[in-house]
Amino acid sequence: MSFAIGRIDLVRLSVTLLTLVLSLLAGCGTAPDRDAKNVGAGIPSFWTATSGPQKTVSERWVESFADSTLSALVHEALAGNYDLKSAAARVEAARQQARIDGAGRWPQLFFAPSYERAQVRSAGFGSTEFGAFEALFTLDWEVDVWGRIRAFQQASQQEAAATEADFHAARLSLAARTAQAYFELAEAKLQAEVAERSIRDRRTIVDLVRGRFARGLARGLDLRLALTDLANAEAQLAAARNRVQIVTRVLEVLLGRYPAADLTTTASLPDPPAPLSAGVPSELLERRPDLIAAFDRLRAADFRVESAQKALLPRLALTATGGTRSPALTELVDPRAAVWNVAIGLLQPLFTGGRLKGEIRLNQALAEEALNLYKNTALNAFREVEQSLAAEEWLREEERALKEAVEQTEASRKLAVYSYRHGFIEILTLLDSYRSTLNAQSAHLAVKRQLLSNRIDLYLALGGEV
Repeated sequence: MSFAIGRIDLVRLSVTLLTLVLSLLAGCGTAPDRDAKNVGAGIPSFWTATSGPQKTVSERWVESFADSTLSALVHEALAGNYDLKSAAARVEAARQQARIDGAGRWPQLFFAPSYERAQVRSAGFGSTEFGAFEALFTLDWEVDVWGRIRAFQQASQQEAAATEADFHAARLSLAARTAQAYFELAEAKLQAEVAERSIRDRRTIVDLVRGRFARGLARGLDLRLALTDLANAEAQLAAARNRVQIVTRVLEVLLGRYPAADLTTTASLPDPPAPLSAGVPSELLERRPDLIAAFDRLRAADFRVESAQKALLPRLALTATGGTRSPALTELVDPRAAVWNVAIGLLQPLFTGGRLKGEIRLNQALAEEALNLYKNTALNAFREVEQSLAAEEWLREEERALKEAVEQTEASRKLAVYSYRHGFIEILTLLDSYRSTLNAQSAHLAVKRQLLSNRIDLYLALGGEV
């Protein structure tokens, strides 16, 4: 009778445990199947800043400028920049971390040789000493029945993939910053040349006014105004040369060189490349590295939630010890000295003070954060492309207008000199004409560089290849 009752209790216990496991399994699903196009807003079929659909971007943008010096500097930066080398090291570290996190899926085997010496004393019988040699192998293995460790490993693998995407993003960013610094340096040198020409022109004006003053045809005030204008031009030249050395050192650091300001480059700004085929917005989600990284981190967060949920389930552990044990070292190879021990254990969390539930909620909150960060990254990526596409059109118009302004101020400056020589205008009008010429030339150089910089921003926003 008692045996039958014992069997009934055992069956009830088994049913209770099975019910508990099934209920836990019901709440421990797998990571959700995410859609990369779920960015919280509708994605149009073509960029709103363009007239219609365009083909996929395929060109390597550095070569599109047809500047061999630029290409060489970008390749040097990609090979020598220390920030990029640090990013490459982070990729390797993330890969090895994924390997470490997945190691728990496999049996852990250790070799533990040892020697033990002991003495046993007995009252009235003296003492006995003995020693033993051991050559044991130990094995520990948590059988990943529910896939908890696998989900944890997948999270690390997704994080490693995100880190690798970060490296590609850093590589593109470095190429863009190098190219922009190269064009910024070219503009700074051209601005210095404009300032030098302006000083020569100002000195001509000072000589003209000084001669007229000597002949009583100009006032002393006119000469003072001309000298003041010359001093201002010299100050602008000093600022332009200072800008040259600053940008040169910035570029040298990007290249991995010592910032000695001895980098020699040409002082010229090429015309921007032809209008770009920007592709369609949805392609950005699969091409742009920072978006790929953000989505990989979202998937990693999902896998961490799955792993945390499966931590509620029973864990099955296998422990084994085997080898040989003998008082003589030479007898360790004797099969008769073999010893072994195998244990199988089941661990079911019952009460952890809320730790496991807290870890689930923590990882769920982190997954929600990663989802919103991905959506925000995507929308900002779309904004950058739309903004750069629209800006290129307006910058081209600004460049055309400033080019016309340069031509007009050049003509007005020549007329102003003629008119001042013949006494038709005052000195202030003449000096204004020279300042207008300088300002127009400087502004035209600046917008030409902005056009190039904006085109590089567009390449970067589109995730273009280097």
